[in-house]
Amino acid sequence: MAVEVCVKAAVGAPDVLGDCPFSQRVFLTLEEKKVTYKKHLINVSDKPKWFLEVNPEGKVPVINFGDEWIPDSDVIVGIIEEKYPSPSLIAPPEFASVGSKIFPTFVSFLKSKDSSDGTEQALLDELKALEEHLKAHGPYVNGQNICSVDMSLAPKLYHLEVALGHFKKWSVPESLSHVRNYMKLLFERESFQKTKAEEKYVIAGWAPKV
Repeated sequence: MAVEVCVKAAVGAPDVLGDCPFSQRVFLTLEEKKVTYKKHLINVSDKPKWFLEVNPEGKVPVINFGDEWIPDSDVIVGIIEEKYPSPSLIAPPEFASVGSKIFPTFVSFLKSKDSSDGTEQALLDELKALEEHLKAHGPYVNGQNICSVDMSLAPKLYHLEVALGHFKKWSVPESLSHVRNYMKLLFERESFQKTKAEEKYVIAGWAPKV
C-alpha cells in the first residue's frame, strides 16, 4: 500500500504542487529513500470535506502509512526514517540544529520595510554560520552524505533565493561560496527537481505576506 501524503496546492492553481517548504521536505525524504507515495493536493483556501474529517486541524503536510493521518513535518520525517531506515538520513546530534535559524531570519528580512532594522544582518549572520560549518564539514551538512538537515534546509533556501530575489532584488553574497555551492548541489538533485514548486507559485505564496 502506497504512503499517502496531503500537501498544499499552488495558490490559484489547485491541480499544481504548492509552495510549502515543509511539504517539500517530506517529499524529499520519501524521494531520497525511494519510497512510493501518492500525493493529494489540498487547496488550503477551500479544504475538501474528507480532508478536514481525517485531519480536523486542516494543516499540511499530513501523511498516512495505512492506519492514521499524522501531521507535523518533524514527526513525519522521523517516522519515515524509522519505517524506511535505508539509506539512513540521520544527522549526527551535534549537526541537528545547523541552519535552524535561517528560515525565521529570512522571513523577518523579507517582511521588513525598514532597511536599518537589522533583519538583513541577522540573516547574513546565520548564513555566515552555515558557511563556516560547510567549510569545515561540507559539501553537505554531514560531509559527503546527504542527511535530514539538508532535506529541511533545501526548500527553505529555495524560498529564500526566489522570494528575496523577486521582492528585494537580494541574493546570497558571492563571498559565501560554500553556501552558494551547497544550494546549487541541493537544487540540482533529482529529488529536488521532482518536488519543487515553480518559482511563480513561491512568489504567489509570499506575495500576501510581503
